[in-house]
Amino acid sequence: MQANTTRGFLWSDVETRTLLNIWGEQDIQVALDGNFRNSFVYRDVSRRLGAMGFERTPEQCRVRIKSLKRQYLLAKEGNLRNNGQYHKICKFYDTMERILSNRPALDPLELMDGGAGEEAVDGLEEDGEDAQDAYSESTGECTFPAETEVKLEYPTVPIPIPVKVTVGNNSTPVRPHNSSQSAGNLTTTRPKRPRKRRANFPMEKLMEQFLEQSAQAEDSFYRMEEQRLQAEDHRREGEHARELHMLQMLGQMFSSISSTRPGSATTPTKTAPPARASVFSSASPSCTRGQPGHLKRPSPQTNCFTQQSQLLNQDPQALVFERFNSLGSTSHRGMEDELFSLVKSTVPPLISKKHKGQDGRIGIIGGCQDYTGAPYFAAISALKVGADLSHVFCTKDAATVIKSYSPELIVHPVLDSPNAVEEIEKWLPRLHGLVVGPGLGREDFLLKTAKDVIEKSKARDIPIVIDADGLWLVTQQPSVIQGYQKGILTPNFMEFTRLYEALHHEQMDNSDHQRSVMQLSVAMGNLTVVLKGEQDLITDGSKVVSCSIEGSGRRCGGQGDLLSGSLGVLAHWAHAASAAGLIRSMNPSMVAGYGACALTRQCNSQAFQQHGRSTTTSDMIQEIGSAFKKLFES
Repeated sequence: MQANTTRGFLWSDVETRTLLNIWGEQDIQVALDGNFRNSFVYRDVSRRLGAMGFERTPEQCRVRIKSLKRQYLLAKEGNLRNNGQYHKICKFYDTMERILSNRPALDPLELMDGGAGEEAVDGLEEDGEDAQDAYSESTGECTFPAETEVKLEYPTVPIPIPVKVTVGNNSTPVRPHNSSQSAGNLTTTRPKRPRKRRANFPMEKLMEQFLEQSAQAEDSFYRMEEQRLQAEDHRREGEHARELHMLQMLGQMFSSISSTRPGSATTPTKTAPPARASVFSSASPSCTRGQPGHLKRPSPQTNCFTQQSQLLNQDPQALVFERFNSLGSTSHRGMEDELFSLVKSTVPPLISKKHKGQDGRIGIIGGCQDYTGAPYFAAISALKVGADLSHVFCTKDAATVIKSYSPELIVHPVLDSPNAVEEIEKWLPRLHGLVVGPGLGREDFLLKTAKDVIEKSKARDIPIVIDADGLWLVTQQPSVIQGYQKGILTPNFMEFTRLYEALHHEQMDNSDHQRSVMQLSVAMGNLTVVLKGEQDLITDGSKVVSCSIEGSGRRCGGQGDLLSGSLGVLAHWAHAASAAGLIRSMNPSMVAGYGACALTRQCNSQAFQQHGRSTTTSDMIQEIGSAFKKLFES
């Protein structure tokens, strides 16, 4: 048996369609009709296919055409017998129908045995195994096991049997008349060329069995998965009930302690336990529900029994807030109220004795020919929040465009100059904060300049916010900002996933974002990370704060630039307040991160109420003043 020269050479859909277009041309079809020796035709097909950029031998082209004709015949038979159920067997059924509809009807025996007509090229034949390989190759489906029972069918051919006729003592073999006549008719109707007997594979039955077994296996898998999830839900509900009971007991104990202290006698003891229980139950992530019917898995940081002995020796009111903070609560009444008060304490008062630049001078590193809107949004947002001056360090071809957006911005076209680092370094002593990344682009020389500027800024100990393309730089070189306590990363989900996998060299667990964001912060040296999403998560590696202020369903480009620009200002204010002793209970970068997230969400909500689906970042920027006043000055 001759080896199949096409085995292992797969045909793509584009290559197959190109072959069919060439094979269906009028001159090719005319040359194939009535010619048994047609190797020159397939050599011409191979040459035309090569001119289209696909290198195939004439024999590979012939076998591929033969396989497609076989699939077409099987699909057509299945379509007639099973109401189109097996129309999918031939992917190129419509193309084959268009080409072959103008030709005489195909002989099924000719397509299955491959020994007659145009398929016989230079005496090459395909055995049953090669035909099966060709079918598997073209359809992309797996071959059936070799031990599958195969039913062989052969054409009915009358076999002449000599009949002995005895006349007296003489016996003469006589051939029956009808047998010879049938044999004569057979020779006149069938082609002269000998044909191999073919094996009629029961494809319909095998396909039905395969689909039925696949459906059964899938149903079994889903039943087992549903049972596993139900058992997991029962277990988590039990843990939730036990923890809630313990928290209620602790609340009652705290209320009894507070009732024995001076000054607390006027507080009704019977109302204290429900208040404590509500605070604890809303504070603990392990006691909050995510999707309906599912509970979030409690993390090691949310163990309700840790430091129990220390809690008994402290003030009950402080105990509640300490427990509240250690659990990374998302409660609006507790943690967010405290964060709001901290953000308000960092906002500098507007008094007449101040001079220009005292409330903040912010620098934006970004802006190239393709991206001019992002640095503008970040810089103008910083001004709208309360910074006195905004500097944009961009490339030369982006400077004029950015400057035309607003006369309020100070634009420096130095980012792509040979001495860019020296030009930007001259301005660093005047800046209070730096935002790296909006519209920066990913060209190597721009990323290298941004890296050097970050190193110079770290030496001056100023807050650095890294967003957008700046996060791409951190993904490639995490050490550029790793361990810098005044650094803040503001990734969206895709940027966060890329950064997490680059640092941990494993796929991120999407079921627990709080745990993942804390792990990333720890890996970056307890850097503050602001993960933007349905609920913004802010962490410094020791606790997680969630900002769940209602925004809107509108997600237009530029909202992240508004957040990064406002965060640059708030980070300067928060660290200045921390240096003055106004913030002691929390990382100043986390306070600034929460304030920027809350402001961005409030702007989004107010703009959406006015503009609805047509809301843009420019509309949100117009709402910064009123949103800031509503959140932090009311």
